[in-house]
Amino acid sequence: MTTGDHHADAAVELVPYDLSWPALFDQERAVLASTLAPWLAGPIEHIGSTAVPGLIAKPVIDIMAAVENLDASRASISAVAEIGYVYFPYRADVMHWFCKPSPAIRTHHLHLVPMGSRLWIERLAFRDALRRNPATAADYASLKQQLAKQYKFDREGYTNAKASFVQSVVAPALGHEGTAST
Repeated sequence: MTTGDHHADAAVELVPYDLSWPALFDQERAVLASTLAPWLAGPIEHIGSTAVPGLIAKPVIDIMAAVENLDASRASISAVAEIGYVYFPYRADVMHWFCKPSPAIRTHHLHLVPMGSRLWIERLAFRDALRRNPATAADYASLKQQLAKQYKFDREGYTNAKASFVQSVVAPALGHEGTAST
């Protein structure tokens, strides 16, 4: 447990891009495809900063798997627990969220998200926009470095502080200038 933190949670630490991240995703996707087969309603996607070549990131592979809906996929929670994922009711209205192997030591995050939902579409739009536009990715990297110092022991604060940048990228990527939620 870290000083000032009310629970054992990993600090926000960024590292340079690691060329092994895509392979680590592919390995985990194979395991998840088998485990989640009864609930999958679409692809298993590599999201987050580890999915953007060259971008600094927390060294955690972010994975988003498409499910039909949250109620129909509730039984998957115990299935992924059997392969080392820990469930948390984080944003439980829009996804089932897991980390692996523990909140204090994280190698993977898993987001089970309804296929075609706003969250599904926005997460892919953000990843794809960063992959296509190196200047936007560089701006995001600078913001992440600043926020990682400011919110070192507050992952939720770190994530929330990135929201307006994410929205500014997602809205044009989706062809509208309205506010997007992440």
